[in-house]
Amino acid sequence: MSGRASHDLPSTCRTPSDAAGLRSAILVQTHSEFPFVRRLSVVVPVRNEADNIVPLIEEIDAALRTRVDYEIVYVDDGSTDETLARLRAAQVGRAHLKVVRHHRSCGQSTAVRSGVKAAGGDWIATLDGDGQNDPADIPELLAVFADPARADGVELVGGNRRGRRRDTWIKRVSSVIANGVRGRMLRDDTPDTGCGLKLIRRDVFLDLPYFDHMHRFLPALVQRRGGQVVSVSVRHRERTRGKSNYGTLDRLMVGIVDLFGVMWLIRRAKRPEIVEGPHDA
Repeated sequence: MSGRASHDLPSTCRTPSDAAGLRSAILVQTHSEFPFVRRLSVVVPVRNEADNIVPLIEEIDAALRTRVDYEIVYVDDGSTDETLARLRAAQVGRAHLKVVRHHRSCGQSTAVRSGVKAAGGDWIATLDGDGQNDPADIPELLAVFADPARADGVELVGGNRRGRRRDTWIKRVSSVIANGVRGRMLRDDTPDTGCGLKLIRRDVFLDLPYFDHMHRFLPALVQRRGGQVVSVSVRHRERTRGKSNYGTLDRLMVGIVDLFGVMWLIRRAKRPEIVEGPHDA
């Protein structure tokens, strides 16, 4: 890892020109139960998830329609199936649905970042596009900030699937091992950093160092900048359509290298205490 983390997408992973102006798209306006949220952007990275597109959008709408002002930002990460066509069709009658498209697959972290950059909300909820995360849990994450005493200093709320995970045994075992090793080395006090369901302020996310696979280390990166992290128990569902596109081997092979890179970032971090200087006489 280089001494300076990039804050721009690699040139080969830039979104096409049809993504221009996405941040001005219309959001669903409703009375908000969460007044601290001006707008919520639900960012969903997908790759070859055609059959999951419409069912998940309908679930997000059902979970949020009467509760908060929101938009949905899908990022098609170089899909080769009907994902883009399904997204374009789903946009009809849904002015709050944005679509960002990568010309080729650049990975989940870059897809999430593309969605956050295109988002018009001040708060971001991330959600896996395979239907295993339940959008009905998003208000549970928002509820953390409804209690000022509980939310003091919190910059990230992450879902925790432990004990409720519905996955293959190899995914469950690899997740337990990865979370255990990561937790001991980074001391991020997060039981399930791999859960795709997270809530974070947009400006906080964009202030984090960007690198491939960064989404696996968001709790440690938020703590590095001085923020606190809270975990909330969430539901997890079996995949009923499609197949995994960001695989177990990918997670295991890159995890060790990335882990040492994040440790380096943490050791090199400096958090200045800003004080008001003396006024001129």
